[in-house]
Amino acid sequence: MNLIVAAKIAWAVGVVSWWLIRRPFERKVKRERVVDARDRVREFVLLSISTLGLGITPLVWAVTKALNFANYPYSPVQFALGVLVFLFSLWLFRRTHKDLGKNWSVTLEIKDTHKLITEGVYRYVRHPMYTAFFLWALAQLILIPNWIAGPAGVIGFGTLFLFRIGREEQMMLDTFGDEYRAYSARTARLIPGVF
Repeated sequence: MNLIVAAKIAWAVGVVSWWLIRRPFERKVKRERVVDARDRVREFVLLSISTLGLGITPLVWAVTKALNFANYPYSPVQFALGVLVFLFSLWLFRRTHKDLGKNWSVTLEIKDTHKLITEGVYRYVRHPMYTAFFLWALAQLILIPNWIAGPAGVIGFGTLFLFRIGREEQMMLDTFGDEYRAYSARTARLIPGVF
């Protein structure tokens, strides 16, 4: 099998796996009453930018020849590394959803029964789901040998992260106060002991 075709298949399997992981959690949280939802229009725009980078642009690369002009030489090592990073991102993505349970949401929301989760992967970082998405973006960068579709995930999700993280942390402070301050003091945002 051609290595580029293998990369396209690996990317597609990763995206479908992401959806399969998230789907059952989406169903569970729909029943939860939201008591605080912030910046709905802004959230829609940011999620659209992230989807453009992590989904639409690489999909265009995978199913058309429109971006072939930006392809570059590709190696089996690059393919293997991209797959490994994607697998780790999927594991972390699932673990994060499992640890959050009904406290999870796509947008900035606080549920009626919302709790501050500090166990599981949340013991080490405050935003492991963002870490999982950054790992997906990194996997895409490594896995897709194209100067446009490869980095599109880092740019798309990076934009969402940059314009959302401060507002999310403020919402958590508004909701949990000193408990969140203490939690923030002992955990990193994305990478344990680093950032």
